[in-house]
Amino acid sequence: MLNNCAGSDPHTAVLENQSIHIHKMTQWPTTSRNLPKILLPFMLLLKPLIQFFMLLWFLCVKIPSPDVFLVQNPPSVPTLVAVKWASWLKHSAFVVDWHNFGYTLLGLSLGRSSRFVAAYRWFEKHYGKLANGSLCVTKAMQHELAQNWGIKATVLYDQPPEFFHPASLEEKHKLFCRLNNDLIHPHGIRDCVSVGTNGLGRKDPNETLFSIQVGSDIFLKPNRPALVVSSTSWTPDEDFGMLLEAAVMYDRRVAAILNEDDSTEEEVLWKDICSGKQYLYPWLLFIITGKGPEREKYEEQIRRLHLKRVAFRTMWLSAEDYPLLLGSADLGVCLHTSSSGLDLPMKVVDMFGCGLPVCAVSFSCIKELVKVEQNGLLFSSSSELAEELLKLDTVLSEMLFKGFPDGCDALKSLRDGALETGSSARWATEWEEHAKPLISEARLSLSLSHRPGKQPWEYIAQLCGNPQFLTSDVRLVGCWINLNFPIDLHSLSGQENVNCRIFGVYTPRGYLEELQLMSGENLRQLFVH
Repeated sequence: MLNNCAGSDPHTAVLENQSIHIHKMTQWPTTSRNLPKILLPFMLLLKPLIQFFMLLWFLCVKIPSPDVFLVQNPPSVPTLVAVKWASWLKHSAFVVDWHNFGYTLLGLSLGRSSRFVAAYRWFEKHYGKLANGSLCVTKAMQHELAQNWGIKATVLYDQPPEFFHPASLEEKHKLFCRLNNDLIHPHGIRDCVSVGTNGLGRKDPNETLFSIQVGSDIFLKPNRPALVVSSTSWTPDEDFGMLLEAAVMYDRRVAAILNEDDSTEEEVLWKDICSGKQYLYPWLLFIITGKGPEREKYEEQIRRLHLKRVAFRTMWLSAEDYPLLLGSADLGVCLHTSSSGLDLPMKVVDMFGCGLPVCAVSFSCIKELVKVEQNGLLFSSSSELAEELLKLDTVLSEMLFKGFPDGCDALKSLRDGALETGSSARWATEWEEHAKPLISEARLSLSLSHRPGKQPWEYIAQLCGNPQFLTSDVRLVGCWINLNFPIDLHSLSGQENVNCRIFGVYTPRGYLEELQLMSGENLRQLFVH
């Protein structure tokens, strides 16, 4: 695995896995904003050129020859070019995992009509078609690749790793203890959390904004704020301003519902909330995680907000704490809009793995992941998001946060749906069913093309490590299946079923794929020359 040095270290589960070897590359320095515009085209060309040679050095010199290069796209340039060249030099298969289209991301900053974007798309398409196999993340992207790119791809939906799961009460309390100081003592911010909880945790280190430990028992506070989490890269394809506007609308609408006027003093209200006074609607704490170019701009906007029941915190969490935060939250918000309209946000997959329901921006293929009123809700504007924080719809007539924390059935229903979605499939299942067969096919087809002097069925038998496949009167037998022992064709009765799934077979008559539960007679006929 190649890893850029930017950001945090991978999760401990990845670092401690003996089968994963990480090779870190130096990050390309951030281009100065003061750079003269005349030099920008030069930098756009220089950056991928240097990265190309760095990648070739790692792939061809520092890393042992692999059977398969599996590369995630984007980025496309110079990654696809470098990996394809390395696969030629190393005689390895080349498989592309399409998560989005790189040229659409570049188009966000340069415009779709830019010549750089056109050139980028040509490289992306040309080298994508040279792959020995392709995976993609949605059915919509699979259709686009087939119709307009001439690429046949297998859909492999992202799944959360095992360490994304609902947090236990003890895990929640330990996390809140670690984060408590950053939550209640933010720099330069006065809001319902920082003022209303003044002194919290100083008298009792076992008390946090959300929980308290008494002896060996841990309790969640009944007057705790509703915790809403959103992760963002702070880039133009995620309109964080939409979330800020929705928060303002929620704050004003709750005040109107409770018949509060503008004369109500903020600090009195905040102290009432923190002292345990129950309100029909909870105070909301938004924790926004991530790094990116627009973070400082939005942090300044947050500091200028004057909200009675809503607070924001921005932070960067370790790879170990981020899953715990998702597993401890009450609602997730996803602002990802997709530059192509064809990819799915991995952050939502992670949230579902933690049993966290999601409010997500609606775009063309998001419904492949978010099922409205089952595991989440969709919105297209800040007003719609504010409405969803208050209620679901006129059919259910349930308020999302009304009666929080114990009386909000609508939120509980969505959480149950998110738990079901997150537990329905994991990486191991998706990999075995969709990715492994394609990668095995890519390996085998490449190996056969590199051995023109040998009959395909002879090489497959050798590859499988079973020379018994070759018999005197039956030519072949080569396949990659869920069996690691030779098939004795003579011992099979005509009606006996071979109870296995054959992902792909090369025979003297050509290539066959996706064979299921074949009878002994049919299997025998396949391989008789």
